[in-house]
Amino acid sequence: MAITERQHFSVCFFLLSFCCVALTLLSSLASSSYMFSVMGNEDMEEKRRFLYSEILRDEAVARLLDLGKVSDADAYLERTFMSPASVRAGNVIQEWMKDAGLRTWVDSMGNVHGRVDGMNASAQALLLGSHLDTVVDAGIFDGSLGIISAISALKVLNRNGKLRDLKRPVEVIAFSDEEGVRFQSTFLGSAAVAGVLPVSALQISDKSGVTVQDALRKNSISIVKESLLQLKYDPSSIWGYVEVHIEQGPVLEWVGFPLGVVKGIAGQTRLKVVVRGSQGHAGTVPMSMRQDPMAAAAQLILLLESLCKRPQDYLSPNGKCNDYCFESLSSSLVCTVGEISTWPSASNVIPGQVTFTVDVRAIDDMGREAVLYELSNRMYQMCDNRSVACIIERKHDANAVICDTELSSHLKSAAYTALKRMTGENQDEVPVLMSGAGHDAMAMSHLTKVGMLFVRCRGGVSHSPEEHVLDDDVWAAGLAMLAFLDTHM
Repeated sequence: MAITERQHFSVCFFLLSFCCVALTLLSSLASSSYMFSVMGNEDMEEKRRFLYSEILRDEAVARLLDLGKVSDADAYLERTFMSPASVRAGNVIQEWMKDAGLRTWVDSMGNVHGRVDGMNASAQALLLGSHLDTVVDAGIFDGSLGIISAISALKVLNRNGKLRDLKRPVEVIAFSDEEGVRFQSTFLGSAAVAGVLPVSALQISDKSGVTVQDALRKNSISIVKESLLQLKYDPSSIWGYVEVHIEQGPVLEWVGFPLGVVKGIAGQTRLKVVVRGSQGHAGTVPMSMRQDPMAAAAQLILLLESLCKRPQDYLSPNGKCNDYCFESLSSSLVCTVGEISTWPSASNVIPGQVTFTVDVRAIDDMGREAVLYELSNRMYQMCDNRSVACIIERKHDANAVICDTELSSHLKSAAYTALKRMTGENQDEVPVLMSGAGHDAMAMSHLTKVGMLFVRCRGGVSHSPEEHVLDDDVWAAGLAMLAFLDTHM
């Protein structure tokens, strides 16, 4: 059908009008988009102020970096029990506690305390904290994050004038020893507070022959049996213990969540194994006549690896390990030889003695004991077959700990609240994890109920200078602690 001139004009006018309207709308949208962008930035700044990022993120991260520079070594981070750097770190932490409005002191095991009594000084106290010591060549977040997150949350309350309104006392403790690097005896600090550190621990010596008591005395801290016993807190005076800690594993990063609640902590046993043979000249003793403790130690270490990779091949289903035990071991058993030394340690000498450490961990205590029983029996048998002597000494035992369900529920709610405040969106279910690493919460569980909050770390890497936590995840941890204190304290 032919189009008339009038119809053609009408179509052109309609298209022109449509284009004009479209351009107007686009211009309006562009202007609105710019306006929303500006408003978004302003809102974000207001949000940052409301969520105290200058304290819970910026200052907290700066303090982690500063504390990471307090080291006994120049090239890497190392702070062991009552070392010069450990004492300096304690002094720095004490100043940060005072800055948060806390009353501070150092006890006779070198633990640093900061406390606020709140509205009722005689009420049961909430304890928060973690450890200030490190492994050798450490990362800056392990232990320190838990101390700084707690101090930062209390500083926010202090700035807002709410610190004295807490319904119960809150105390932050920076424990002097958790890693056990110097004296090969973990939890010296927290075990003393919990009342489970034996008096004999004061006489444990380091590689230089310095005892725990000597190390404290060198730093003007006098401790004897009576003062050690006085360190124990009265269980009736404590409401609970909460610890923030990096996960030291890859799960939170894998699920894409910055925080997780800890369900429980694996039990742990540390052994010291000494293998003694016949020392001799490397060039003159025939292979068939040797009693070589190094070769024997190598065989024992391979036994450990095989048993822990395939416990079902070594353990028989009996009273020591039931079906649940086997299932638990298959998913949680880990075994490590982390230290080995020889005497006299010369390239042309068959060693006379080899010493190594064994670390065995599992969620199920019955399963861990079954592994240790089987391992010891087979080690002694192998040593007999090689005509060398074998001494196996237990240096540390800690049973698995299950976190308190009430505390865990509160922490889960606090983590959810913190992340919702940061994103403005409803969050997925907060992950619940088991911890394969030991924490001060294990010792504190002998004193009171415990709860733990894990923070995501990159690649799950820990005990390494590559250990890393995102600044915003530090912020999330601080916000969760603040939400926990606001809601439940």
